[in-house]
Amino acid sequence: MDEQRLNHLMRQVAQNLDRAAFAELFDILAPRVKASLMKAGLDSATADDVLQDAMISVWTKAGLFDPARGGVFSWVFTIARNARIDRARRAKPLAPLDLMDWEPADEADTSEEQMVKASETEILRQALLTIAPEQKEIIELAFVQELTQAEIASRLGLPLGTVKSRMRLAYAHLKKFLEQKS
Repeated sequence: MDEQRLNHLMRQVAQNLDRAAFAELFDILAPRVKASLMKAGLDSATADDVLQDAMISVWTKAGLFDPARGGVFSWVFTIARNARIDRARRAKPLAPLDLMDWEPADEADTSEEQMVKASETEILRQALLTIAPEQKEIIELAFVQELTQAEIASRLGLPLGTVKSRMRLAYAHLKKFLEQKS
């Protein structure tokens, strides 16, 4: 088919809503578009549905066609491809949401949980009082300020091996203390 003829038909549809021009355009394009849709994996019935959606878009958007940007075939095939993608997105099933399995997060701790946390905090405070000050400083930098061992070494001007040793000694001492309390 001559591209000039297709451009003329598209102009007639865009400017005059010419049904005869659209029917001729449909007769030329529909078999090729449907074949392309089926080649993309659609069955015949679904390809017909997508073709209908695409051709309705061609009818309603004919005024947007610009022959300087491309040919009629390219423009219509792009519309059909987009219609196929839209159809696939709509057909994709959503995962079922079972509200019976969903429990909202409880923002407030129960009084029992608060008591347990307070007790654990007090035991940990006592444990920290029993370790050497240089070990306590490293533990606080690691857990309160969330520094890495390398960052602690840099901040304190200590060798990394010294920081690791002090941390290991502190852990061992805290573990022994906590085991005695439980």
